[in-house]
Amino acid sequence: MGVFRPLKILYVQVLIAIALGIAVGVFWPEFGVSLKPLGDGFIKLIKMAVAPVIFCTIAAGIAHMSDMRAFGRLGVKTLAYFEVVSTFALGVGLIVGNLARPGAGFNVDPATLDPSVAAGYAKRAQEAEGVAEHLLALIPDAFFGAFAEGNLLQVLVIAVLTGFACARLGEFGDKASKFLEDLSKVFFSIIAIIVKLAPLGAFGAMAFTIGRYGLGSLMQLGALVATFYFTSLVFVLVVLGIIAALSGFSILKFIRYIREELLIVLGTSSSESVLPQMMQRLQQLGAGRTTTGLVIPTGYSFNLDGTNIYITLAVLFLAQATNTELSLIQQVTILAVAMLTSKGASGVTGAGFITLAATLAVVPDVPIVALALLVGVDRFMSECRALTNLVGNGVATLVVARWEGDLDRERMLRELDAGPTALAEPSPRQLAAADAD
Repeated sequence: MGVFRPLKILYVQVLIAIALGIAVGVFWPEFGVSLKPLGDGFIKLIKMAVAPVIFCTIAAGIAHMSDMRAFGRLGVKTLAYFEVVSTFALGVGLIVGNLARPGAGFNVDPATLDPSVAAGYAKRAQEAEGVAEHLLALIPDAFFGAFAEGNLLQVLVIAVLTGFACARLGEFGDKASKFLEDLSKVFFSIIAIIVKLAPLGAFGAMAFTIGRYGLGSLMQLGALVATFYFTSLVFVLVVLGIIAALSGFSILKFIRYIREELLIVLGTSSSESVLPQMMQRLQQLGAGRTTTGLVIPTGYSFNLDGTNIYITLAVLFLAQATNTELSLIQQVTILAVAMLTSKGASGVTGAGFITLAATLAVVPDVPIVALALLVGVDRFMSECRALTNLVGNGVATLVVARWEGDLDRERMLRELDAGPTALAEPSPRQLAAADAD
């Protein structure tokens, strides 16, 4: 019976599911494509509970804060960190793209490409443009509309307002915040049930990816994919590694600690599929509830390190593939525009591709139809984008928590040394520890 014990561990089940999904996609591609609903269904189940978890966690956390100015300071520090690190990620993509030149030698004639492939993404990119539109998008049309649409930023706004309201209502506000805390425990319990389906979701998503696009498309543009994976790995180990070291922890130990979440993301190509689990993991590491509740969901729109690397690297790849020379001024312009476009479409399916289309709009020398070159491998790169985004947001939470004095450093080091424990619905002991934080 001991031989089968590892099969009870979730990340082992996910690994097996990914391997089986690849095999199905290779040998029975049509059947693999038909399994897409398994992956989509798992992500939809997770998203169903994500918004209520964020709302309850943030609203209750703010309601318990005695100093409202501290929350404002937390928000400013969070956004400042996001902007600096995100810009650095964009710069890394530009530097590697110029050095590695993954698109050199393709000699693609844009006239031979299908314009209809890029047209839809270009149209959606135009819809996502505009600073005013981004700001208005933060305001929901109705209180429950944000929950129905799963718009995390709008839910965040509602949660902040609710938390402030509870803080102003004295004893009644305390009762309301206690109710929100109890309600969050229900949703975390729902998440614990749903996450057991992660192997099924990973199996379906991976079978679809390989069955639909095939390993052949991966090999065809292997230089770009390999460059992107290598660049993301260097960014995580070096850039985020240095940030982590300055904050008192090892990036390698942190990656080991969230390995289960990383494997689920690898299988589903979506970092949102583990958002609630990451919030629990980070609180287990000693990050405060309010900091975790604010940084993680905000990071899903403002701290997309993997997406940023992809944008600048992909723009240079398309320019090189179509023999389009970009001047230094044009590349700096790409960097500046991407700082805005990378914040715009994070909640939209195919966000990386849409953001890339929006960025290409400022470089008319690179034909928009060149996006067709990336369609076959974008799904493979979306996995790396999601993995890098997840690690980046996890590191950001611990860093900001330390800045705010909201991190139990001894507990973090102890947890990282011990390694991850299985996540389940919170036990009474865990809930008591969370309340003490």
